[in-house]
Amino acid sequence: MIDSTVAVFFILAAIVLLSIWLTNEYKPLKKIGAALIGILLGMLASNIGILPGKSEVYDFLANSGVSAAVVLILLSVDIRTIKKAGKPMLLAFCIGGVGSAVGSILMALILSSSIGEETWKLSGQYTATYTGGGMNFAAMGQAFNTSSDLWTAAQAADVSVTIFWFLILLAVPVIFSSKSKRVNKQFSPTTDADQKKTFTLEQALNTSDKPVTIFHIAALLCITFGTIWLSEQIETWFPVIPKILWLTSIVLVLTQIPFVKKLSGNAMLGNYLLLLFLASNGAKSVFANIIDMGPAVLYFALGVITVHGLTIFGVGRLFRIDMGTLAIASQANVGGSSSAMALASARGYGERILPGIAVGLLGYAIGNYLGLGVGSLMKFVLL
Repeated sequence: MIDSTVAVFFILAAIVLLSIWLTNEYKPLKKIGAALIGILLGMLASNIGILPGKSEVYDFLANSGVSAAVVLILLSVDIRTIKKAGKPMLLAFCIGGVGSAVGSILMALILSSSIGEETWKLSGQYTATYTGGGMNFAAMGQAFNTSSDLWTAAQAADVSVTIFWFLILLAVPVIFSSKSKRVNKQFSPTTDADQKKTFTLEQALNTSDKPVTIFHIAALLCITFGTIWLSEQIETWFPVIPKILWLTSIVLVLTQIPFVKKLSGNAMLGNYLLLLFLASNGAKSVFANIIDMGPAVLYFALGVITVHGLTIFGVGRLFRIDMGTLAIASQANVGGSSSAMALASARGYGERILPGIAVGLLGYAIGNYLGLGVGSLMKFVLL
């Protein structure tokens, strides 16, 4: 088993490279996406003994790596563009977020005696991650100071459930194809200009529409390091509020500055860090860890995703939102913008790619706030 820090970085980088190559070379795998392939390869590498289940590299990526990825990806957010998501996608996304929060609260109440005194932390982490994706899980774990053993087991359960849910969402529009073909009338038809913007935004996580110069790289690194440092300093002054909330708030302010908007390559760099982080998540997902912690952690994740699914598809259909939109909004909740984009592309929903990315980025921003609120509430209730 490899335990050298440099070697672990090398294997993770190789996994990311292989994942990207596979998605570029094979169309069926492109529909799955590099993120999901990287997670699976990371899981395979650790469970067959190539990568360790624990490493300083994973800790670095879960802390500084996640913080840098949050900054770089959120720099792509223009709050005004969220309006482009349209009422159906935004409504579905909000319903899904509520479902995740309700599911986390219910499972915390049901399983608190089985998991122990850190159950409230899981409620916040699962709320956050099933509102805006995997980065939020690490961010809330860092904020709540979740113990290493529980974090590892919960991460393994989260990754397993997330993969399972992605496969379900791929199948849902096919199973209900007769209904999903009827696009919700609330969606306005896309214009040529929208399609160009959709293409550009769809590619932003993998390429840049403008040349990326060394000046852009220097500016992005300066902004990233500065934002992380400033959020850490503010946290020392106001320790009641976690760093991730300061980080998110600072970035959302920076995104409104014209100079920052002109920088290129930020989403691509952030996505690479995210792919490294997700591959490390897979490597941490040693199935033996779930067994060691007992089935309660897995039941927690399954329970949250079940309530989330019943809520978004049940309530969403009451609002006459089509199945394709609900599936993409759910994936934006559970897996973030990149996986929502992958799902929309895999099912040929070109008109929903931009809205899916928009609400996914919104999930990165608000998931931590919602997770902190639910975690704090359950800490008060359970302790």
